[in-house]
Amino acid sequence: MDVFALFSARIGNAMQVLFPQAGADLLARIVVEPPRDPAHGDLSTNAAMVVAKPLGMNPREVANALAEHFKQDADVTAVEVAGPGFINFRLAAPIWHQVLRSIAQLGADYGRSNLGGGEPVNIEYVSANPTGPMHVGHTRGAVFGDTLASLMAYSGYEVTREYYINDAGSQINTLANSAFLRYREALGETIEIPSGFYPGDYLIPVGQALKAEFGNSLLAMPEAERTALVKDRVLAAMMELIKADLAKLNIHHDVFFSERTLHGQGGDIDLTLDWLRSEGMIYEGRLEPPKGKIPDEWEDREQTLFRATDYGDDVDRPLIKSDGSYTYFAADIAYHRNKFLRGFKHMINVLGADHSGYVKRLQAATKAVSLNAADMDVRICQLVRLLKNGEPFKMSKRSGDLVTLADVVEEVGADATRFMLMYRRNDAAMDFDFAVVKEQTKDNPVFYVQYAHARTYSIFKTAARDLPALDVSPSALAAAEVERIVTPAELDLVRVLAAWPRTVAAAAVAHEPHRIAFYAHELAAAFHGFWAKGKDDVSLRFVNADDPKLTLARLALVDAVRQVILNALAILGVSAPEELS
Repeated sequence: MDVFALFSARIGNAMQVLFPQAGADLLARIVVEPPRDPAHGDLSTNAAMVVAKPLGMNPREVANALAEHFKQDADVTAVEVAGPGFINFRLAAPIWHQVLRSIAQLGADYGRSNLGGGEPVNIEYVSANPTGPMHVGHTRGAVFGDTLASLMAYSGYEVTREYYINDAGSQINTLANSAFLRYREALGETIEIPSGFYPGDYLIPVGQALKAEFGNSLLAMPEAERTALVKDRVLAAMMELIKADLAKLNIHHDVFFSERTLHGQGGDIDLTLDWLRSEGMIYEGRLEPPKGKIPDEWEDREQTLFRATDYGDDVDRPLIKSDGSYTYFAADIAYHRNKFLRGFKHMINVLGADHSGYVKRLQAATKAVSLNAADMDVRICQLVRLLKNGEPFKMSKRSGDLVTLADVVEEVGADATRFMLMYRRNDAAMDFDFAVVKEQTKDNPVFYVQYAHARTYSIFKTAARDLPALDVSPSALAAAEVERIVTPAELDLVRVLAAWPRTVAAAAVAHEPHRIAFYAHELAAAFHGFWAKGKDDVSLRFVNADDPKLTLARLALVDAVRQVILNALAILGVSAPEELS
């Protein structure tokens, strides 16, 4: 049961009765949400202000008419008009009792919806260059993308998790040459890693594997043939390394798309550029020099340009370099056309902070290749500053001095890594403090939430001790007299539980999975707060040996808290322990 959706429908129906001239498109703009100040009530709506101006009416006149209508609703104890025309509702206790019954009935499906209507959505995330293990900078985007995918699947979208393997650039040739040096080292040579190569020890096993497979035959092999062989082997090894790293956070992709498959004569890039020409989206021309510092790749010459400005970009974009090879953006256009031709009209790309300049061009490409039939949302994950002994680590796969995803997980665990990386908006920089993450205190958000889940089990153990004959099976809890839940403190806790379906829907629409982490912490705080009140007020304790029926009703409330925390942690990919050491 979604209280907000329920009253949104009721308000919409009332508006149709009271103001039949208001069209469906107008009514669709009505919002029902919690008031900014909880003291103002349980629900608030802007319905009167939405319809008043188009209907030529005063907003308060509309609001008063709607308020009068809802004074007849048994589920509403009070309705007030505030400010320029907001309407605030206070709901009767039976509504909150229905929420508890709904949670008991739906369990893991409480909050799940068909919001997406089964619409396919492609979420591309991580997509790190396959030149070494995952580092902490990649980890934030990995966790964000995976959590967003889980959130949208929970909300009724058909989600494909995709990883774009950047295996066609010059960095791959450098990687192959670096691996060949490790191969020579495995054969017994003393080697020195030149500047600009990848010096990390993670390539040593690759060199040893090349020795085991080829002996010393690579030394006499023509360079082009040798490089192709080494490139295939080292790319496969790096992708296995990356997949193993991601698995440490329980992150698994459905599709690994190789950039190399786009290249070559008659490949997707050729086909896409031919199609763009046929649609008049490509022309030969010159670009004005960019303002400020001139980037190294800018060329003052006539060249093949994509009409990106026709689709919202700041400038038109080059597609072919002076040496005749394609630009990275040409491959990006072909890749997103490939996605569209695979049936995706909704695409989400999760990129690092260093790619913030790519947003408009990717959106322009998506609009162009789909003839405006597809949409693209680019989510930028800002930098993570990893603190150790008060000093940030520098991360570089080229220098070999890097903090890997595996290092972080080994230090604090997968649960803490995932939760903490979601406990801040993706577009805000963050500090990841090992000291805080490892604390078992209320200052550690992941511990605080997991402790709330574990506390629900502790309360049931207390009930088993004090009321051993009490039936607390799921069927008994579902049949509990939840009408006994009447105190303001209890109902405040139910109100937080009632916000879960709306929170999920809003997070899915906005592509903001951090809202789930925030909600989990809010619910944990409400639950811990109610438990603390029971220490001071015996009448608020969950277990009352003298009143088994009240105990069962309150255990139903506890079980509802347990279920909703579990649902939230499941979306976040975080475990829900029954006890904490």
